[in-house]
Amino acid sequence: MATQPTQSPLALRPREAATALGISPRLLWQLTHDGHIPCVRVGTGKRRTVLYPTAELQAWLARQAQTAKGGGDDDSR
Repeated sequence: MATQPTQSPLALRPREAATALGISPRLLWQLTHDGHIPCVRVGTGKRRTVLYPTAELQAWLARQAQTAKGGGDDDSR
C-alpha cells in the first residue's frame, strides 16, 4: 500500500496565508494593501479574489528574515 505524496497548494487564500505566516488576517491585508507582500488578484467584479503564491510567500519571508539579520539596529529595545 503506497501512499500518494500530498501536493502543496500553488497559492493560499488570505486566511490560509495569514495562518501560514503566523500573522493576523488584518495585518496580512495591510501588508497586501501597502504593496509589501506578493499576491495575485484573479477574477473580475464580485468574483475577484486575492491569492498568495506559496513560492513567493516563502521568498518574501526569507528576504524579511535576511533583512532582520542584517539590520538589527531597529530592534534596539
